[in-house]
Amino acid sequence: MVVRCTAKMLKLLGLRPSALPEIEPGVDDWYVNLLWFERRKCLLLCHASTSFSVFVPDVRKADVDPLGPLLVDAITTALDADGLPRDVLGMLEPANVRIAKTSSRRVLGIMNEVAVHIDYWVYDRGGLLDVDVISLNRHLQRTLHSSGRDYARPLDLARQRADSAG
Repeated sequence: MVVRCTAKMLKLLGLRPSALPEIEPGVDDWYVNLLWFERRKCLLLCHASTSFSVFVPDVRKADVDPLGPLLVDAITTALDADGLPRDVLGMLEPANVRIAKTSSRRVLGIMNEVAVHIDYWVYDRGGLLDVDVISLNRHLQRTLHSSGRDYARPLDLARQRADSAG
């Protein structure tokens, strides 16, 4: 499982971008960004090819060491909530997480767009501590994103992958 971290996320992990190995981009890479809401660290995960996004609120440094279990748990919880197979977005193995630098401006742009949706969602519900994370993640899967020339919902793209694999 390749996890492509933004500079802010690498800093939280105590890693330097120059120390990371070069890994070819793949369709099942996951991107991770560190966001701040109400002075709390939160993570935003985004699958490279489907834009399937997962929000993880209130993360502490101890929660990300090691990073794999936290990410896999959050992703599988989101997949389960939408009735998707756990392997539809790649092999989610906490022990096999390889950390790399980001490589796709398209994915980073989508993550910026998703962060705005999260900000409104949190604000509308009275704050971070009042947010139902499963409902928020399900909302994110139903939000249209640009997928090249067309627009698509991450949930639809993930279901297409599940249907073609099944």
